[in-house]
Amino acid sequence: MNKMMLKAGVFALSVISASVMAKVTPEEAARLGNDLTPVGAEMAGNADGSIPAWTGGYSVKADGEIPSRPADPYADDEILFTITSANLDEHKDMLSAGQVAMFEKYPDYKMNIYPTHRSAAYPQEVYDVIKENATNAEMVAGGNGLENFKMHVPFPIPENGLEIIWNHITRYRGGAVQRLVNQFPVLEDGNFVPVLLRESLVFPEYMESGREAADDNILFYFLQEVLAPARQTGTVLLVHETINQVKEGRRAWLYNAGQRRVRRAPNVSYDGPGTASDGLRTSDGLDMFNGAPNKYNWELVGKREMYIPYNNYKLMDTSLSYDDIINAGHMDQDLVRYEKHRVWEVKATLKDGERHIYQTRHMFIDEDTWTASVIDHYDNRGELWRVAEAYSTQFYYHDTPWMAAEALYDLNSGRYVLLGLANEESEYMNFDIEPERSDFSTSALRRMGIR
Repeated sequence: MNKMMLKAGVFALSVISASVMAKVTPEEAARLGNDLTPVGAEMAGNADGSIPAWTGGYSVKADGEIPSRPADPYADDEILFTITSANLDEHKDMLSAGQVAMFEKYPDYKMNIYPTHRSAAYPQEVYDVIKENATNAEMVAGGNGLENFKMHVPFPIPENGLEIIWNHITRYRGGAVQRLVNQFPVLEDGNFVPVLLRESLVFPEYMESGREAADDNILFYFLQEVLAPARQTGTVLLVHETINQVKEGRRAWLYNAGQRRVRRAPNVSYDGPGTASDGLRTSDGLDMFNGAPNKYNWELVGKREMYIPYNNYKLMDTSLSYDDIINAGHMDQDLVRYEKHRVWEVKATLKDGERHIYQTRHMFIDEDTWTASVIDHYDNRGELWRVAEAYSTQFYYHDTPWMAAEALYDLNSGRYVLLGLANEESEYMNFDIEPERSDFSTSALRRMGIR
């Protein structure tokens, strides 16, 4: 079955507030696929040619069995230059404050800058949906919900910061995918104990039966099972992610192996502790940022050029061990690839009367994928605290831009959490699942926990 042969289309959420954001006109939407890419990025390159024009991205139609780890199509690229503490001042204008702080904290830190490849490519059906969204999708409930929206990227021609964040939250990640990956809470001295996770992410349209009435207000289903270490084995998290989390909060349940029971998990949101992250990640820090945007004011600062992680195929290399990649303070930066890309710059500031451990989040969102590529996190004193990076990769056999890993570095403690590596695992990414709705029920959660 072609997962993109969708059985259901537009869903609408009830309007809680009279506040509705404007959609673009058909004339504006006609720019998609012309001077703008089908997802809303600038088609043209930059003035000096260091960012090329987008020409369709990198896509491969394979014959026979598709490997779960794509080979590096840019392995022969040479490093253009390396940023170190010695030449940092020459490049600060292309970095975030958090990236600069990593050089200041770690004298051995560096960034290898490679030629830019605009590799992002999606299925044509996704492009069609995004173009339809451009003239139909609207924000409602003060920006906390969507109306007349299909699946992915409601605002390819955004007018404000909140629309850009919705694009990140709803972006295409394969539709229905299961992955086996590790999370590493890394101590200051570089020691770590891997937490092996099996995760499934499914948008309702990609269910075997397609979107149904039961999926009202559902953006996606998420299932996460802890497989190791032994003391955490059997813990299972189930999330029914709602679109409008003010109308209806995120539905989350946790199966605890020790208690042998399923319980609602209201703390799996906002700054509740992230699963098995040793306190280093908040629940809304998974996937760089997720969940309800209602606690923050979202300011669109503008668009700029910046060095961000991109095409990080090296981080999927099975010849590397986790010890090869993970060092004290940060990953082995010789394994990380950075490129110059255009990003949307959005500043999230905590609203008056709201509480969160992060007062400010300064976000840099890749224009070609709507992925939050770098986020600087500030504490409630306004001090820079943590910096996150998404190590983007194009899974070109499936026309899916996603991440090889994501990291969140704590500048105060010297610890960090790294999620997504599977170099030592026999399994990795599976984009060809055809799940049933019952796979994401509390009964399924209980069965997984006791088997």
